[in-house]
Amino acid sequence: MMNGQGMGGFGGMGMTWMLFIGIILIIAAIILMKAFNSNTSNKSSSSLDSLKERLARGEISEEEYDRLKKKLEEH
Repeated sequence: MMNGQGMGGFGGMGMTWMLFIGIILIIAAIILMKAFNSNTSNKSSSSLDSLKERLARGEISEEEYDRLKKKLEEH
């Protein structure tokens, strides 16, 4: 039978390992979410920087800058 060891021979360790793995998964999810959020904010700020540079070089007018900036902020 189970020889008094309980939980199929793991004792109380089965629940401890499940808790440990759960904590690791939660930490990994938080790290991935932060990485994803920083990547999306970097892309939008980089696009806005490019737009500012185009305005400074005279490639686009202020009206075009405002229109494109508004479009970037929508996404």
